[in-house]
Amino acid sequence: MSFFFIYFFFSSSSSFSVPFFSPLFSQSKTEQRTTVFLNHFRDVAVALLIALRWLTQARWLRHLRKLGSTDVSSGESEQLRNGGAVLALFTDFSGFIITAASPVTSRERYSTMAALFSCCFDCGRASSGHVTLKEMPTVQLDTHHMGTDVVIVKSGRRICGTGGCIANAPLHQNKSYFEFKIQSTGVWGVGVATQKANLNQVPLGRDAHSLVLRQDGTVYHNNEEKNKLPANSLPQEGDILGVTYDHVELNLYLNGKNMNCPASGIRGTVFPVVYVDDSAILDCQFTDFYHPPPQGYQKILFEQQIF
Repeated sequence: MSFFFIYFFFSSSSSFSVPFFSPLFSQSKTEQRTTVFLNHFRDVAVALLIALRWLTQARWLRHLRKLGSTDVSSGESEQLRNGGAVLALFTDFSGFIITAASPVTSRERYSTMAALFSCCFDCGRASSGHVTLKEMPTVQLDTHHMGTDVVIVKSGRRICGTGGCIANAPLHQNKSYFEFKIQSTGVWGVGVATQKANLNQVPLGRDAHSLVLRQDGTVYHNNEEKNKLPANSLPQEGDILGVTYDHVELNLYLNGKNMNCPASGIRGTVFPVVYVDDSAILDCQFTDFYHPPPQGYQKILFEQQIF
């Protein structure tokens, strides 16, 4: 067994074909037959690896297409990313093995085979269009959708001045979670709003385009009080406000504790929203949360896009 391994190792690449071993491997017909057998075995193994590598590339392309689909859930999207990474790693590794296991005298033959497989793969890919995933931007406050007297600092995470601002990512996923930290008290509000909301009008919640918690603990939508925090649970400076939204209800969390204060009524595509006035300063937290999201909820995810 050791003899077969040593011979296969040294015969697999010309860089290891040392003349010292040549007499040893040509002493008998049995060893010559063994040499022929190992060469054929190596040829078949490399050919199968080339075919498997091509199939892996095709599988990877299907992963990219599905990951770019807008109807993929966030959990499935994460699984596809992990699977795609494994497939990509195997594709690169198998290419290295094919090159290393092929002797120089046979590499032209394997290169021709690989070119044929690659041609089939490229032709199939060309017929469906080149698929590339766009790099997802960071979720932050959108300076293109804010009040005229609003100031956004800290890389789109802190708001001050007067007026409101929505985030740059819509809440398309089923269950979203995000946080706000009250750095300085004053007049403020947090919640969700559509792009039709008047971000120069403070407080929000006066029309059908916003649903917000105000600094006095009331939750307003369409100029109606939808709910109210307990009297002993009004947010103070330094507190963390968590917000969940599932396309039906908005729920509020104070320092990680559920306030059992659901509110609903807003329709359409909504975005996280925050407004400030009277020296209030709030920080937005769309990732690296102070408190873990409730079960089933997660950070806001951009939709994957392909072009």
